Amino acid sequence: MTKKQQYKVTTRLVHGPEHSAKWDFSHHVTPPLSSSTTYRLDSAKRGARGFQEFGQLVTDAGETPVYIYDRLDEPTRSILEGELAEIEQGESCVSFASGMAAISAALGCTLKSGDEVIAHSVLYGCTHSLFENWYPRQGIGVKRVDMNALAAVRAAVNEHTRVLYFESPVNPSLELIDIRALRKLVDELNAGRADDRRLLIFIDSTFATPFGQRPLGLGADVVLHSLTKNLGGFGTELGGAVICPKSMHARLLLYRKDFGGILSSKAAWAILVYGLPTLPLRLKRQQFTARKVAAWLEKHSCVARVMYPGLPSFPQRELAQHQLVDFDGDFAPGNMIYFELDSARAEPEAFIDALAHSAYSVTLAVSLGHTKTLIELPSTMTHSSYGKRGGAVRLSIGLESPSDIINDLKAALAAVAKSEKKPAKSPTPRANGAKARSSP
Repeated sequence: MTKKQQYKVTTRLVHGPEHSAKWDFSHHVTPPLSSSTTYRLDSAKRGARGFQEFGQLVTDAGETPVYIYDRLDEPTRSILEGELAEIEQGESCVSFASGMAAISAALGCTLKSGDEVIAHSVLYGCTHSLFENWYPRQGIGVKRVDMNALAAVRAAVNEHTRVLYFESPVNPSLELIDIRALRKLVDELNAGRADDRRLLIFIDSTFATPFGQRPLGLGADVVLHSLTKNLGGFGTELGGAVICPKSMHARLLLYRKDFGGILSSKAAWAILVYGLPTLPLRLKRQQFTARKVAAWLEKHSCVARVMYPGLPSFPQRELAQHQLVDFDGDFAPGNMIYFELDSARAEPEAFIDALAHSAYSVTLAVSLGHTKTLIELPSTMTHSSYGKRGGAVRLSIGLESPSDIINDLKAALAAVAKSEKKPAKSPTPRANGAKARSSP
């Protein structure tokens, strides 16, 4: 155990490596920002060595690597990748220009024409589009199955199947997939398979973050993140990451080099310096607020249903308490809320418009995991590629005061609430033509 490993994860996220061969950590308090597209090589021999060594896993120990060109590797991004791999308890991490670039790369360097993916029935809209619009052109099959229906998963697997793909919590419904149960099934199915045809479990864990869930310890093979969301945290940088076995490391670097979806050093630096150190602090505050907002929504007459893992009414409450656990072992239900309005009482689009026009603490915008509370209608926005309309709302809780968020939601619902029609009263008959008396 190194000196660093004696400290809690929250402390290690603040301080980073105590030493790194990737850069001089002897005197910098804040990790340095590397901002060079190309690097001096000193000699042809050293340049040749850099190309020969490309693809090797670079750690904080040992000799400083030969950096050649930013698209191949560079120090700041490499330090961020080391930190992400550590907090996810993984062997390797390769970062990308966006979450979708990371997803495309992880699958792209695993699958070939003729292979098949079994994916959960509900996914982020762009992942759904990748599977529906692009994989058929590449000769890659995609089946959609409820990943919690293990018998259906077993029946769907055949000799072409290579990857089981899902999100947990699912975007936007917050349904959880039982990773341990799926691992047990996959181990059974892999018993008769060659090593290079083993089924692999890929999970997009963006909603939970490593703070709230470490899927590799639960049985996943590959973990995917959009660094744009809670890991970045401030809504200023795009990025994605793949945490995987070191056997995938070289292929991912080669894929990134050839397809060019690199995370810029400036974005990597911001996520490393601002995003990761504040992750536990931000999420603890956001969870505190999310519990209050979800409980308030659940009691409102215009709200038909609320899905939030922190509510006692959450259908998978027991699984949530076992699977969503923070660095200290505490329950970590996250900062995302999904709720449906009773359309007979409040029209969803009118509610969203009322917020957009009048709210201060709640912003109509896609994305999530921001310091600001963001709200959207998935069916017409982030998940519009499904072609289905619906009135459910996705709410990403930020760092505002809980009472301010609740008051803005309350005002918007009050503005659009449909009043119940009451039957008109029949006029009171007048006796002997007497004039009606005025009400007192």
